[in-house]
Amino acid sequence: MKIGFKVFMVGIVVLSAVLISLSQTDTKQSVISVPTASQPVSANNNSSEERYRIGFQDTLDVQVFRHPELSKKVAVAPNGTISLFRLDDPILAICKTEAELANDIAKAYAKDYLKNPEVSVLAVEQKSQSVSVIGAVEKPGSFYINRKVHLLELLAFAGGPKTEEAGSRILVARAGSRSNCQTSEANKEADDVVLMDFKLRDVQEGKQTLWMKPGDVVSVLDADLVYVYGNVNKQGSVKLKGPTTLTQAIVMAAGLKPATRKDNIRVLRQKPGSTERVEMIYDLSKIDKGAIPDPLLEPDDIVAVSEDKTKSIINSIARSLTGGVSNVLYRIP
Repeated sequence: MKIGFKVFMVGIVVLSAVLISLSQTDTKQSVISVPTASQPVSANNNSSEERYRIGFQDTLDVQVFRHPELSKKVAVAPNGTISLFRLDDPILAICKTEAELANDIAKAYAKDYLKNPEVSVLAVEQKSQSVSVIGAVEKPGSFYINRKVHLLELLAFAGGPKTEEAGSRILVARAGSRSNCQTSEANKEADDVVLMDFKLRDVQEGKQTLWMKPGDVVSVLDADLVYVYGNVNKQGSVKLKGPTTLTQAIVMAAGLKPATRKDNIRVLRQKPGSTERVEMIYDLSKIDKGAIPDPLLEPDDIVAVSEDKTKSIINSIARSLTGGVSNVLYRIP
């Protein structure tokens, strides 16, 4: 009987130890887990390089297990720290993941105040990692991101390009920001602004893309203009949605009027860094026949279409005679 009782007591002790171990394991896992909403879209979401990193304008919900008096929501200060109850010194928060900050807070409380503290941190307002979209889009503004976003997706957030106003180019200015935390593999952030130029159509078709970073400014440029005047059916500005030739610009101006001097189509182009313009003369007849290439126009070019005065006079006389004949015939009984 004594041996059976001893075996029974040993079994109780072992079972209790197993239950305690399982309870502690479950508790630790719930404390260090990072909410899925703050994780970027990535093939490896468990990588510390891919998790959301706390920035300057974020608001954090700090929970201390079994100590509700220490739990609080706190905003990250301008110097990148947070201040908590019972801790004399502020704790650096920026550029840490939620789990990393929770671990640092637990160590701070364990130093002088709590025994084996368990802490969880959740960035409830993630406002540090923003990118901006300006220019010819439907909804320009700033967008806060808590995961990796590529350029085409960001354009979709901004409602896409304005059909009538957007040109053919997108500029991305990358100056970086204090919330753009550098990883162990990254170089130091440069002071200079980096400009990247993309073709809108290539981005829309997926031929070009770019992963956005906090602080990026995306500018969808307005359509460039050339000006067509003279002996055309519709004088005025012509929007360049892409590479545009001289012939295409004349077609967009509703074509030529009668009695046009096709051998004297002038293109006036401003000299770089000057108010002066250079004049280039083209022969549309030769362009139509393929004898010379159809020139590409540049933004702000002026296309001057000249009238052939002799042909114009002849056409006017012909119209007058035609009108007179019809009137005479009309009056004959």
